Amino acid sequence: MSNLYSEEGFLSPKSPFDFSKSLDFLRAFTAMRDDQKIDELSLTRAVCIGGQTIVFNVRSTGLIKSPRLKYALSSDRSLTVGVRDAVVDRIGFFLSLADDLEQFYRIGYGDVDFAPVLQRLYGLHQVKFLTPFESACWAVLSQRYPAAAAQRTKQAITEKFGTSLEMNGRRYVAFPEPYRLAYVNERDLGAVVKNQRKTLFLIGVAKAFAEKDERFLRTSKYDEVEKWLSQIQGIGDWSSKLILLRGLGRMEKIAVEKRLLRAASKVYGRGRTLTQSVLDQMAEKYGPWKGYWAYYLRTASMKS
Repeated sequence: MSNLYSEEGFLSPKSPFDFSKSLDFLRAFTAMRDDQKIDELSLTRAVCIGGQTIVFNVRSTGLIKSPRLKYALSSDRSLTVGVRDAVVDRIGFFLSLADDLEQFYRIGYGDVDFAPVLQRLYGLHQVKFLTPFESACWAVLSQRYPAAAAQRTKQAITEKFGTSLEMNGRRYVAFPEPYRLAYVNERDLGAVVKNQRKTLFLIGVAKAFAEKDERFLRTSKYDEVEKWLSQIQGIGDWSSKLILLRGLGRMEKIAVEKRLLRAASKVYGRGRTLTQSVLDQMAEKYGPWKGYWAYYLRTASMKS
């Protein structure tokens, strides 16, 4: 499509920041595998803000110790100040550009087993799900279900109920906003999900997120947000912690599961598989950064 509205600008991530590590993570992360186009040093994907589809491209123009990102926004409707600011905020939150890793690195470099992981992933800021709602839907879809199959279902939901924009000969599709899934025909969603229970859970999650201001999720006390999430049917303890960590960047607690245990065992186990209680003890030394510790362990395992 021609005649798109566009805007450009720059973002300044908190140093150290290595955008190539963010792109490496996205290439390997099953849940978002088909959501974006990734070139050597740029990322392009779509987001929906208030029913308007915007395609954003982000490219590194700086260095790890003096990072800078250039963004370009495109839409078939004019980009108001409010929409532009919302997209720029979304990009920054998605890529965790404001995260200050100094304290986490200080603790990590004092951990003889973990220090090599830090060296390999130096400058990696957590890449979240693009929206907390998307992370909640992933939590439902991936429960007791292989990640590859959950990803195919998530992609089918995006194609069926998301919004799209064509740019440079490619169609970019944005994951639907909560209100769009909240009032979808149950039979239509069920035909895509092919699981009645999960279909009902997704609609319930969508209704809950459609009614909640994201600022509450980002800024309220961890326990308050965790309590709110746990009241949504289909969101249990593990799912709540996953959403808080991977959708909201709340690092205070971790969602322990088999893949994290395997990843930690590679680094700390010396041939043995760690138990959950041992992992919990090890995580405590990272205090409010235990989520980043878990994220680095999982990412190192993906890359190995």
